[in-house]
Amino acid sequence: MLSRAAANLYWLARYMERADNVARILEVAERASIMPNSAGEPQSEWHSVVIASGNEQGYFERYDEISREKVVHYLTVDTSNPGSIRSCIEKARANARAVRTVLTSDIWEALNQTWLDLIGDKREDVARGELQAFLAWVKERAQMFSGGAHATMLRDEGYWFLRLGTMIERADNTARILDVKYHILLPTDEGIGGGMDYYQWTVLLRSVSASRSYYYRYRDTLRPWQIAEFLILSEEMPRSLIACVAEVHSLLDEIAKLDGRRHECHRLAGQIYSHLRYARIGDIFETGLHEFLVEFIDRNHRVSDEIADAYLQ
Repeated sequence: MLSRAAANLYWLARYMERADNVARILEVAERASIMPNSAGEPQSEWHSVVIASGNEQGYFERYDEISREKVVHYLTVDTSNPGSIRSCIEKARANARAVRTVLTSDIWEALNQTWLDLIGDKREDVARGELQAFLAWVKERAQMFSGGAHATMLRDEGYWFLRLGTMIERADNTARILDVKYHILLPTDEGIGGGMDYYQWTVLLRSVSASRSYYYRYRDTLRPWQIAEFLILSEEMPRSLIACVAEVHSLLDEIAKLDGRRHECHRLAGQIYSHLRYARIGDIFETGLHEFLVEFIDRNHRVSDEIADAYLQ
């Protein structure tokens, strides 16, 4: 496969996954903002969303202050923001058009209809204040794309690069959503384990569609260390960090078998997977969950850079 086609597939998947995860981060903030005393300052939860989504610099180049309305607009439909949901879906469709012959009709039609709906009636949901409806629609369309790819694509290098982009982006965003816990969900007057804290962890689980799975797995009340363990170290949870890294490692192995060579990205992915596989949640909390997540995001970014150097240039 040509590197250009591989790059188009890789970034198509990343942009669709990013749109989905921006919606999830916004959902966390919206739920947190209606809780009493959810944060120290009135607008701190929305500032933290801008930070967690990686859009802080661009936001303050456009706006002088934080407000719910400005943050929601900037992260959903603002065309000047390359990380907004609208921009992500637009770039995903552009990448899909470049490799349309590789994609099945189900995938293309799902992407194209998503774009047409977005520039039509759906963007008006945000203007009308129907944020929850808009976010639910974004998640539904992202799942339709993912499901179409899983159900209809040949299991060849095109599919591998598509999944590779999805998993790299998903790992990054699961880590960022977890980090939101320490940006906007941790009460200033109550430590881990309090009543407010448990409610906030429930919000977090729902944002990654893991609430029912958590109760099925642990059959227990909400315990912060178990929730963190579930979203970091449980390979059975498809959005966990280790599940994403394990699939990245496996996909790179498949590509290496076809290519006949291994690169630095293979070593780094294997290193991260081994680290997570033998990690213990107690040690992670002892050294600091925030510090662990920041380090993970940096290492995941390095893997992405090495994938680009090896295959996407």
